[in-house]
Amino acid sequence: MYPDDPLPQSPSDWELFRGWLTRVYSKHRILALVLANLVVTLVAILVYNALRPIPPRLTQKDIDDAVARTMQNTPPPPSWASVAADAIRPSVVTVEAVGSEGGKSHASLGAGVVIVDTGIILTCLHVVQDSTDVKVVFFDGTESDARVLMRQPENDLAVLSASTIPDDLKPATLASASSLRPGDEVIAVGNPFGILNSVSDGVVSGLGREYTSRQTGITLKNLIQFDAAVNPGNSGGPLVNRNGEVVGIVASLLNPTNQDVFIGIGFAVTIDTAGGLIGAPPI
Repeated sequence: MYPDDPLPQSPSDWELFRGWLTRVYSKHRILALVLANLVVTLVAILVYNALRPIPPRLTQKDIDDAVARTMQNTPPPPSWASVAADAIRPSVVTVEAVGSEGGKSHASLGAGVVIVDTGIILTCLHVVQDSTDVKVVFFDGTESDARVLMRQPENDLAVLSASTIPDDLKPATLASASSLRPGDEVIAVGNPFGILNSVSDGVVSGLGREYTSRQTGITLKNLIQFDAAVNPGNSGGPLVNRNGEVVGIVASLLNPTNQDVFIGIGFAVTIDTAGGLIGAPPI
């Protein structure tokens, strides 16, 4: 070293810090980039939240209005009666009978219900009594001749057998009337005054009733009393519970006058009573 050479100067604190920072960055470059990105992202989020307009606060009225709009746009569920009617309707038939008495021909119109998919139909005996020609019309419009297979006069019941049946004929589901209670909802399906496939709804008014039939003069026993509207043409049609199951066969209506129209009291033979006929041998 020469005497005239300047003495080396010690690095300043800033230079020492910068050198340390450079060494740390070189060693941890990837981590530093990740941290920098996180900081930038956090700052961007904070700026966005600070500049974003504050949404209005929901009030109870806003909630009530939204619920009301939703309910207005939502169709109401079907009634129990329409569900039951849809279930039984494919199994209901129109029964048309022609006969003669005293040299004069007469015709009667009633209803029936398919109980076996081979075309076995349960109806009222007075609908087909003394008939020479019986025809049934199924739900899909198929017409067929039918013969009386079995009779049970004491309960005003008859079983018919159709010669022609539609494809995929659907028999009704039967249910014991023992589960019924006064006040239970029921529907009746039939052809009142020739108005085909009519449905009326009501409730069970009483159980275990007796009634002397005006058509036959026979006292029917253990009947279901109900207030679903029925009129001439409903005879033989099903009385159905809210599940669409047949609990009875509409047999008659009560009217203290000579008018054969409904005033609030109808009677049906229980499906339990009809079960004895269904299981009986053919006549």
